[in-house]
Amino acid sequence: MNTKKNDAQNVEELYFGASVRRAGRPDKMGKKRRGARREEPELQEYEVTDDFDDGSGDGRKRHPWLIAFVVIMVIVALVGGCLGGWWMYDNHWRKVAVTVNGSSMEVRVDTTAARLLKDNADFGTKRGNLVDVSGATMKAGAGKPIVVSIDGTAVPEAKLDSTVIPANSMVMVTSGEDVVEPHTVKRETVPHGEQINIIGGAIQYRKQLGSDGVHEYWTGKQSGKQVDKGITKQPRDLIVEALNPRPSGKKVIALTFDDGPSQYSGPILDILKKKHVKATFFDVGEESVNFPELEKRMLAEGHQVASHSNTHPDMPTLSRDALRAEITAGFANMEKASGHKTKVLRSPYGAFGKKQWQQTYDLISMNVLWDIDTEDWKRPGADKIHDAVMSGAHNGAIVLMHDGGGDRTQDIEALPGIIDDLKKQGYEFVTIEQLLKMSGDVTGTSNGEAAGSAADGESATDSSTD
Repeated sequence: MNTKKNDAQNVEELYFGASVRRAGRPDKMGKKRRGARREEPELQEYEVTDDFDDGSGDGRKRHPWLIAFVVIMVIVALVGGCLGGWWMYDNHWRKVAVTVNGSSMEVRVDTTAARLLKDNADFGTKRGNLVDVSGATMKAGAGKPIVVSIDGTAVPEAKLDSTVIPANSMVMVTSGEDVVEPHTVKRETVPHGEQINIIGGAIQYRKQLGSDGVHEYWTGKQSGKQVDKGITKQPRDLIVEALNPRPSGKKVIALTFDDGPSQYSGPILDILKKKHVKATFFDVGEESVNFPELEKRMLAEGHQVASHSNTHPDMPTLSRDALRAEITAGFANMEKASGHKTKVLRSPYGAFGKKQWQQTYDLISMNVLWDIDTEDWKRPGADKIHDAVMSGAHNGAIVLMHDGGGDRTQDIEALPGIIDDLKKQGYEFVTIEQLLKMSGDVTGTSNGEAAGSAADGESATDSSTD
């Protein structure tokens, strides 16, 4: 037996089904020639078709899931591309309108403040410079940075890269300020002037509080230059004026009582309370601490309380220091007695001139005089006290009476008739503060302060600035 031949015949051929065909040509009989000399195997060419055998015997059956998968992947790719493109447009490529330094322009939606500056050459602005005390440039660009403000709010330099310009925003770009070299400053006081006109008015008041000016000299620490900077703070004049309040369309009168509190203050307060009348009491500081409960009662019952000095001296006879001490002590004793603070004064005997104002303008806001003097201190009798008021009564009148400093029984006797007869003539009783508010001549406060700002004068000094 030819084993070799049989082995050759028993070799199984690989079968690829109908999907693979040999590219070689068969012999005429359509059979494979046998017995021929065995030659070296040749490389065979195969044609691959879209038909294949899936094991079911049908070599041409297709896989629908593969096609569906491919279709889905294509759709996903298309949708993803569209969404990505839209996101890029909406968050990066899209243009929005803004206004920069008054001019309209369009920028990409994600443009930051830093990018806006870079893309537009900083809009022609520059950083500030380091300058010497004379203003000459020492180092260009060493001053403060360019300022970018969005809708009125400045963007810190450290946040320019992270701050996105909002759509329709108003942007202002301005050059940075110059920075002055470190320097020393010498300041000299420029005394203020004064305008004091207190003639012809029952009320003298401080319309404007005077303040000194400042003259500065700068010396640069790096440049060594010395520069006269001139007056850097203008002085402001002291202004004191006099007036007679006459509230328009009113018929008002102010009763005032001096020299208390005393044993006579209680009965006077009783009459005022019974008649529903408000008055103004000018108390002496030493008497306030002697009768604190009466002063507290005056305040509690709605009356105005002001100072009549501390010891009732003739003020023009005092030195500047003594005058200031007298006024200060009077206010302090009132506050000690009743907790009440005020800067309203009635000088004893009405003696308070231009010189006294010059010396104490920072201590008082007002000096209240009178235009009806009952001369009750002479003890002329209750009837004459009554008649003095009635004969002088007019709209805005200020009546002078006393509740201390002597025997005031005639005032107590005359007061009810004065009130009743004035009411019959249509008068309304007011405090000094109320009178001023009604007239509109002086802007008052709860403690009778007149208009004017706090003192802010500076004395000569040296300082250093870095």
